[in-house]
Amino acid sequence: MDNRAEVREFLTTRRARVTPEQVGLPAGTNRRVKGLRRSEVAALAGVSIEYYTRLERGAISGASPEVLDSLAKALQLDDAERAHLFDLAHAASPVARPPKRRSAKGWRPHPGLQWALDAVTAGPAFVRNGRMDLLAVNPLARAFYTELYEMPGQRPNIARHAFLDERALAFYPDWEGFADITVAILRTEAARDPHNKELHDLIGELSTRSLEFRTRWGAHNVRHHGSGFKSFHHPVVGDLTLAYEGMEMEAERGLTLTIYTAEPGSASAERMRLLASWAASESAEAADAEQRPLR
Repeated sequence: MDNRAEVREFLTTRRARVTPEQVGLPAGTNRRVKGLRRSEVAALAGVSIEYYTRLERGAISGASPEVLDSLAKALQLDDAERAHLFDLAHAASPVARPPKRRSAKGWRPHPGLQWALDAVTAGPAFVRNGRMDLLAVNPLARAFYTELYEMPGQRPNIARHAFLDERALAFYPDWEGFADITVAILRTEAARDPHNKELHDLIGELSTRSLEFRTRWGAHNVRHHGSGFKSFHHPVVGDLTLAYEGMEMEAERGLTLTIYTAEPGSASAERMRLLASWAASESAEAADAEQRPLR
């Protein structure tokens, strides 16, 4: 795969981020580049300036794991960035095979998975892919992400909601931070799964329709998203602060199971119970409407 532009921009932005002082070099007064010079990165990584220049121009195919690891250390990459660098090198290899990942089209959770999701009754539980489609949900997740299900067109998608639905600005109190994370997740997945047409179609749509997305995409930031806390403002029950745990599914490569929970006894826990009641009443009304005879 020809990903030379991707490699070039990633290495260039990482090099510009590291200051001489961070790696024990004198700053000097006659620096014409932001961050480190190529020669400085090459010296720190233990490679020639000529070889590093080729790497930064995108010729990363064939770089050994040892070289990539030295480069990651020289550029002070975090774990997600280091993995991203290795993913880019793998994708550039002429013998690389695309990972076998399921398409969102036509995918359905097997009964055991749906039973497991439905067994989570205290918080939203859902399965998403790297494209951030919601593929399977429990009732609370369906109620929690009600705005995503109201968007026309494709299946519910967290990224499309974040950048193409004005309601997302209220749903995420820290919208700027959430937008950064969303783009970083998509950037990470694009390197992991470079042949995924559905993913690249989504990135193209968001780049075309959202300046906020396009600006963030150009930053080349990546992220591993496992656990933490998030704040939301749900249109029905109001403010929620929830812990989340994301787990990659061993039996379904490329899919992530995420569960949101509120601190026991907190205001968020009470509001989550209110959301569950609202979801149950909405479901009952929908069932009644389906059984009501047409006139």
